[in-house]
Amino acid sequence: MPTTQLQGSANPSFEVDENGIGWITFDDPNRKLNILDEPVMRRLADALDSAASRAADGSMTALIVRSGKGRGFVAGADITAIEAVEDPAEGEQASRLGQEIFGKLEALSVPTIAAIHGLCLGGGTELALSCDFRLASDSPTTAIGLPEVMLGILPAWGGTTRLPRLVGLQAALDLLLSGGRARAGKAKRIGLVDEIFPQELFDEKAKAFASDRADGKPPRARPRGKLVTRLLDGTPPGRAVVLRMARKQVMKRTGGHYPAPLKILDVVKRGGQVPQAVALGLEAAAAGELIVSSVSKNLIHIFNLNEAAKKGLGPLDGAATSVARLGVLGAGVMGGGIAQLAAYKGIVVRMKDIRHEAVSGGLRHARDLFEKAVQRRRLRRREADQHMELISGGLDYQSLSGCDLIVEAVVERMDVKRIVLRETEDAVRADCIIASNTSSLSIDEMSEGLERPENLAGMHFFNPVHKMPLVEVVRGSRSSDRAVATIYALALELGKVPVVTADGPGFLVNRVLGPYLNEAGHLLADGASIEDVDRAAVEFGMPMGPLRLVDEVGIDVTSHAGESLHKALGDRLDPSAPLVALANSGRLGKKGGAGFYRYENGKEAGVDESVYAALKSAVPSERRTLDQKEIRGRLVLAMINEAARALDEGVVARAADVDLAMIMGTGFPPFRGGLMRFADTIHLKTLLSRLHEMEDVHGERFTPAPLIERLAAEDRSFYEAFGD
Repeated sequence: MPTTQLQGSANPSFEVDENGIGWITFDDPNRKLNILDEPVMRRLADALDSAASRAADGSMTALIVRSGKGRGFVAGADITAIEAVEDPAEGEQASRLGQEIFGKLEALSVPTIAAIHGLCLGGGTELALSCDFRLASDSPTTAIGLPEVMLGILPAWGGTTRLPRLVGLQAALDLLLSGGRARAGKAKRIGLVDEIFPQELFDEKAKAFASDRADGKPPRARPRGKLVTRLLDGTPPGRAVVLRMARKQVMKRTGGHYPAPLKILDVVKRGGQVPQAVALGLEAAAAGELIVSSVSKNLIHIFNLNEAAKKGLGPLDGAATSVARLGVLGAGVMGGGIAQLAAYKGIVVRMKDIRHEAVSGGLRHARDLFEKAVQRRRLRRREADQHMELISGGLDYQSLSGCDLIVEAVVERMDVKRIVLRETEDAVRADCIIASNTSSLSIDEMSEGLERPENLAGMHFFNPVHKMPLVEVVRGSRSSDRAVATIYALALELGKVPVVTADGPGFLVNRVLGPYLNEAGHLLADGASIEDVDRAAVEFGMPMGPLRLVDEVGIDVTSHAGESLHKALGDRLDPSAPLVALANSGRLGKKGGAGFYRYENGKEAGVDESVYAALKSAVPSERRTLDQKEIRGRLVLAMINEAARALDEGVVARAADVDLAMIMGTGFPPFRGGLMRFADTIHLKTLLSRLHEMEDVHGERFTPAPLIERLAAEDRSFYEAFGD
């Protein structure tokens, strides 16, 4: 291990051991993970200058770059600094400075080795790419990625240029365009790392590897890949095919709303035809353009919202109880999904239902999800089996007595839930938290008749549980701090994004979605076609149109939710005639094979033209073309108006809560920064004017929310009024 201290204890430190092996060690004393901010980069430049001197005089024969932290290598650049850049020239210059520093590492005359244990992202990966060799520990936490595209930028310290040269075009684009992470095994397969060593012996193995390279011993040959891969990556026609297909996939996935992946393709294409120094210049110029774009600023805003949510509830965090054993009431698809997710995170789970067939079905659903994880190489078979063993099921309440928290996921009927909750309360410990997975029913009403109503709160998962990131943590008027904090902490442990809401009709997401879906029905009543309505929403950036979403959720479920919102919120939520007619038609949507669209083998197969006959009493006999701008405006303003009412009523405390919930729960386009941030870019006075125009034509459902009236008069934004 290092013995000769040359540079003090600053971060990163540089030292040379008695065998002539140099060590640059990152260990930020103020952060859990290492970040490449400006002081660290300056310090790295100094360390590399010292390393170059030691290499030149022969006292250092190899250099290892490593982390002193147990859970990560280097997590990337300073997001705050990226967010602050407003001038393209400044962004380009920052890129060139980073490239210059990493160029010092690449230019060292001795073998250089990146010893990667734990998370290695962004600038950390670019640092590793500047080394001659990369080693990875076999820890399950070790993962290497370039997530810059998710922030609307591209790897600009050499990553976009060096990665394709190292691993080939296809493997590089897979990482660059997705922002995904390669675990050690995949990284080895694609040639991103040279060796994988046991984490317990990692430093020793890295040192031995460095000594071998210093002695001139060649490493193992990197994998050549399949013949077809070599033909596609290694020939001009093959590269052209790969780039063309990648562009097609990007456009299909993003609709062209995100400039970063297209810019990455451009830089990779042009950079692959010129020397590395020229390619790095292309990379820096592209970085300057992207870093100041509104899309990048919005995506960084969302990143910050996510990070804030992960930090917990502040003063309430101390009230949270650790959950080691979880009970799940109701073993349907939702209950089975919750059980699988908890077991995946190492929590012991007991499912309860009233029928053996239901319990078997829940266990089967959980096992199927683990099977898919194995097929996608997210788990080994042995690991999946071990996780599955954490789940059991039965019909009795007695087996729930040792649980720390119960998630109720039975049928969405108040009478049933109240009975089940009372029976559960009798069976569990007095300190056991009970969370209802209701999507719309009142937590306060559920708590009536409970001896310990303070232990009850909502935990609204979105379907499918294993895919949808949002959990609404619903605080009833009698819910305790401990109940809310425990459910919030559990959501984080399960890898979800929690947003705390007050008890109320539809909570937050379904309340804001209600007017949006209903307005889609009103557009049909005005003669718009199903295609035109959904196209306007998709072109705005929504993952699917509102009518397609009705099918996905289920026409019966949507109808029930719409009736509940109408009952609670009044005439502005009066269900549109086409949606009422559709509900009365008996169609169920995707789960029944037919709704607004046809479905074949569970996949959407185009608009079902026969649906117009089912709606004939509610829509004109002939469709007419409505302006896409009008359709889009009506749909989006319906959401903004209702979100403003929810904010004003205290359903959530901040505009950021609305934005995070709508992005994570509905797929509201991230490139727009969130519903409230988008509204602020329009300006409240403009919103007010548009709402008044629509109110004159379409009636009270577009009557501006009082909050919009007030903020427009005060010339304030949602974020100014409901910020941190």
